[in-house]
Amino acid sequence: MTRTRFSHVNIVARDWERLAWFYEEALGCLRLPPERDYEGRDLERGTGIPGASLRGVHLRLPGYEDGKGPTLEIFQYDPRGEDPPRSVNRIGYGHICFQVSNVIEAREHVLNHGGSPVGEVVTLSPSATAAVTWCYVADPEGNIIELQRWSPFGFRRA
Repeated sequence: MTRTRFSHVNIVARDWERLAWFYEEALGCLRLPPERDYEGRDLERGTGIPGASLRGVHLRLPGYEDGKGPTLEIFQYDPRGEDPPRSVNRIGYGHICFQVSNVIEAREHVLNHGGSPVGEVVTLSPSATAAVTWCYVADPEGNIIELQRWSPFGFRRA
């Protein structure tokens, strides 16, 4: 069997530059040059979209500053596809999750940078020795993000 390693998650954006800025400023992602600007027959063949072109960038996810971790790929396509409504319980890819040191502070930071609330901050105790504090928020284009912090009992849960 071929060896496998996780590489990236892609978000198709209405405005890739604005969305990349949001993930850099609100969640600490780092831009990885070069910017991508693709078009032509090979892109059309690979995507199955006649006349396809795309622009965008890869962002290093926080916690992987050594340059060896996965990335968040943000692309803007032309022609633009459909934009179905998003919800945390829809079938298919649901959300991207970031572990944070303080969920309440991270939520406020995301909201102050153009994100929007999806639900409330809650704490669940899935085991007798730990609890997870988490919430869902959305980026400026409506993609759902989970912010979470795992804590052993006896520690502050936010």
